[in-house]
Amino acid sequence: MTHVATAPDAAAYPDCHVETITEVEHYTDRLFRFRTTRPASLRFRSGEFVMIGLPGGERPVFRAYSIASPSWDDALEFFSIKVPGGPLTERLQRIVPGDALLVKKKPTGTLVLDALAPGKRLWMLSTGTGVAPFASLLRDPETYEKFDEVVLTQSCRTAAELRFAEGIVASLAEDPLVSEFAAGRVRLYTTVTREPYPRRDRITTAIASGGLFADLGVAPFSPETDRVMICGSMEMIRDCRALCLEAGLTEGSNARPAEFVVERAFVG
Repeated sequence: MTHVATAPDAAAYPDCHVETITEVEHYTDRLFRFRTTRPASLRFRSGEFVMIGLPGGERPVFRAYSIASPSWDDALEFFSIKVPGGPLTERLQRIVPGDALLVKKKPTGTLVLDALAPGKRLWMLSTGTGVAPFASLLRDPETYEKFDEVVLTQSCRTAAELRFAEGIVASLAEDPLVSEFAAGRVRLYTTVTREPYPRRDRITTAIASGGLFADLGVAPFSPETDRVMICGSMEMIRDCRALCLEAGLTEGSNARPAEFVVERAFVG
């Protein structure tokens, strides 16, 4: 098996930080997470994404990846899909600790608390690896300063693909910064679409039918109390956005905070 060079010449990548892979965990034949060192100069807001790539070749391929670790963490964490023949993930899925990763110097994104108006309940709607920015926000104390309750939803093809999100939520109880704030205030709602599971609906179906709200014992989306973040496939984002608009929510941005925000950066 061929691995990435461990010590590339940083001068060859002036617009990047050259970081070192410290941990890799494979969940399924489609999903894995990895952690890297974090450059001291890299500042980001929880929920933002950054462009990453691998050294080698004349022009490295870069893709947008949400940073799954919170802004206070001394490492960077990413959650990735494995795309057969993917320009980046075909190589990325073979990384091991000690390998190098290129991280562009300017993080950005709309899935940040600054883009939402004040509210009471924060919904984080995700499919697949779209849960990554919410892994960051769930571990940020500011989330609990701004919202009384947080509901994370994730829809995947199989139950095994839920393990990353389940692990993040379970870890909140022992998190050094947010355990006290998150206690009793975070709810995880999962659905599986391609194998037997207690909830088989796609999240869009659960919202449209009212099943999501009935299962959780809460009222449907309201502009007065609810704020929504959406990250997943383009189809899921389109449908969830339409449902938010139908509920009377307004789309927000960094420049104009409102009731819901979406992320349109994808990996591949």
